[in-house]
Amino acid sequence: MSATDREPASLELDSRRTALAPLGAAVCSHLRQAASRLGVDLGFRPDWSEASFALQTDPYSGEQSLVGTWKDGARYGTITCFPDQRVFAEYQILVPHPTLAGQFIEAIHVWGTTDKLKSEPVLLALPD
Repeated sequence: MSATDREPASLELDSRRTALAPLGAAVCSHLRQAASRLGVDLGFRPDWSEASFALQTDPYSGEQSLVGTWKDGARYGTITCFPDQRVFAEYQILVPHPTLAGQFIEAIHVWGTTDKLKSEPVLLALPD
């Protein structure tokens, strides 16, 4: 099937995915670095190229965001690239915190823009 035979929505999805690949790679790297700072090695995951992508329309603005999803065994994550170049990602870590007794690292959140990404872990108290 040639590119001209494909559906316009599929072409738009591929175009957005390609255009946002540098931002997506930066977010994935930021997620891995944030986990590493916590003492958790994620290896090479998450990886932009391994996500499944879809376009999602905001019911209020009508604008489309690119949404990627990772499903890797027990780990799950999403990345949303908004039309205004903002991004939000969440990737499940699901391990006890290596240095904080009684804490569990549920996930890491990353948000921001290409120029400035921020992150924070989502910690939960382990039951007694």
